[in-house]
Order: sequence, then structure tokens, then C-alpha cells
Amino acid sequence: MSRREPHRSSEVALALRDVLQANGEATHSLADRLGIGVNDAVAMDHLLSNAAGLGPTELGQRLGIRSASATVLVDRLESAGHAQRVAHPSDRRRQTVVATDHARVEVMDALAPLLRRVEEAAGRLTPEEAGATATFLRQVAAAMRDYAAEAGTGGKADG
Repeated sequence: MSRREPHRSSEVALALRDVLQANGEATHSLADRLGIGVNDAVAMDHLLSNAAGLGPTELGQRLGIRSASATVLVDRLESAGHAQRVAHPSDRRRQTVVATDHARVEVMDALAPLLRRVEEAAGRLTPEEAGATATFLRQVAAAMRDYAAEAGTGGKADG
């Protein structure tokens, strides 16, 4: 019986872990710059990434918080002028939460220094490196989404 070598993370995996940790730090910094809590900043990210908006329950699920807590969070974002409730486009009984134009401008202004530095780093890549990096990052994002989806099935993949 052969012995397996102890698992060692690759340099790429370690760099990705560093990026993920830095992302958490950047989220905290964004929240501080906007004068809001971290959960509110994460909620804003979800709303800004979904132009059609999200239902309060769906937003709560994405944040891992209960429906009542999601309602309080949406109330807080709405009071701050960061979000608004609008009628659902196809179901009059439901509401959708969307980010306000004010929030879009405020978040983009706060993120501008970070986005500029990311674009500068990307600009130093050759076209081939940029293509390979984009492909790799999309594959990692898909793996992370699959991992998250598996949590809803008790950690077991379909099959």
C-alpha cells in the first residue's frame, strides 16, 4: 500500500486564498468608508450585482440571515437611501429590493481607488496571461458556487 504525500497547497491556491482574505478586508473597508455595517455592505454588493433586484427573502438567504433580520436590514438600507422597495415585475403580491442610483454612485466612488489598482494590475498582463487568468478565475468562481449549492443538499452532489 503506498503512502500518500501530505496535501500541500499550490502557489496558485495560496495566492487565491490571499485574494479571498483581502476581499474580506476590502469589504470591511468599504463598509467603513460608507458608514454602514459589513452585512449592509455585502447586501449592497448583491443588490448592485442584480439590476432587477432581489426579494427581501432571497437577499436574506444570500446573506445567511433570517427573514425578519433581512426585513430590518432592508429597512435600514432604505432609510439610508441605499435601497428601495419596488413592485415585483410579474407578481403584484411581492416586492423587490433594488439599489438606488445614489447608492451606485456612492459605492463606485468608494471603490474607485481599488478598481483603479486592479485595472492597473490587469493591464500589466499579456493578452495570453489575461485570458488564462480570466478563465481560471471563472473556473474558481464556478467551483465556489457549486460548493455553496451543495450545502443546500446536505453537502452531497447530485448523482
